[in-house]
Amino acid sequence: MVQAYILIQTEVGKASTVAEVIGLIPGVIQAEDVTGPYDVIVRAEAETVDELGRLVVAKVQQVDGITRTLTCPVVHL
Repeated sequence: MVQAYILIQTEVGKASTVAEVIGLIPGVIQAEDVTGPYDVIVRAEAETVDELGRLVVAKVQQVDGITRTLTCPVVHL
């Protein structure tokens, strides 16, 4: 299982709606609107890195109101 944090910037005033919509996507564990340089932080999981990439590109990035994403895979050192 691969997990990642996805840091999201949104259009002004869209953070709450974006977090709500993303929270419904299968593979998303949690989606929270936050303050700071990013507007929404998402924790997601998938079976493989490729599947995680498809989740981000095909589902998360297609949500209306998102302007930029940064995916940070979780590592266990």
